[in-house]
Amino acid sequence: MPGRKGEFLRNLLAAFGAVFIAVILISIAVGVIAGRGIGADKVAVVELDGILAEPNDFTRELRELGEREDVKAVVLRIDSPGGAVGPSQEIHREIERLRKTKTVVASMGTIAASGGYYAAVAAHKIVANPGTITGSIGVIIEFFNVQELLGKLGLKGYVVKSGRFKDVGSPLREMDEEERELLQSVIDDVNSQFVEAVAEGRGLAPEAVKRLADGRIFTGAQAKAAGLVDELGGLHDAIELGARLAGIEGEPEVIYPRKKSVGFWKALMGEASVDKLTELLSGLRLMYLMPNPAR
Repeated sequence: MPGRKGEFLRNLLAAFGAVFIAVILISIAVGVIAGRGIGADKVAVVELDGILAEPNDFTRELRELGEREDVKAVVLRIDSPGGAVGPSQEIHREIERLRKTKTVVASMGTIAASGGYYAAVAAHKIVANPGTITGSIGVIIEFFNVQELLGKLGLKGYVVKSGRFKDVGSPLREMDEEERELLQSVIDDVNSQFVEAVAEGRGLAPEAVKRLADGRIFTGAQAKAAGLVDELGGLHDAIELGARLAGIEGEPEVIYPRKKSVGFWKALMGEASVDKLTELLSGLRLMYLMPNPAR
């Protein structure tokens, strides 16, 4: 009898052990599925907002989504008046890479102008609210002159430079005509790059885009009439469009990006203030930026 009891306990423990191991294996499998993105087809929503100045976090997230097999479509939720030319172009290129493997839809929020629109044209489709502010296709460079102010204060600025144009745009003196022509040639070249990106992304003739590329803004409804936007609607409409284009059947599972970490200065001063401070300290800077945007 005691032997039978011992055998029963051993069998019972073995059964519990098998169940315990099975639970662990199932948990690991579920974790792998969740971590690796193996499972139901998903639509990922990625936010692009504020002044476009540092694209690394955004482009890194796009690359990560591009490697996930379960993400079939990516919706770019854009709320940006634009920003510096370089970052805008980096974002545009990364979206172009992503669209080779994923369906990409741009969803415009309150504003998606200049560099914000530059990013949008890399997507397969663009959805805007009727009242979204968009367009502002063009390039701007701004600086100030303090020569008269310094004179009133009894101060005078000096510059030592290595070349004729090294201090072009200096706030310490007036700009001459040759310098103005130089800057204009740079702006015209960068603007032609913008026009080319819009023409390619929207399937429009470059001449047609040039007629719209005078810096003017459009509502979403006006942009649709001009061929700059595909559909009118909100974020949910963009998600549904992305799912449909990606061939997802039924209601798609929607995932959202990780929350961005907030640095010390942004926590202290607010993101808008830091962006403005960065802009002021950056010196001469080409911008795909809507003039005087609401930060």
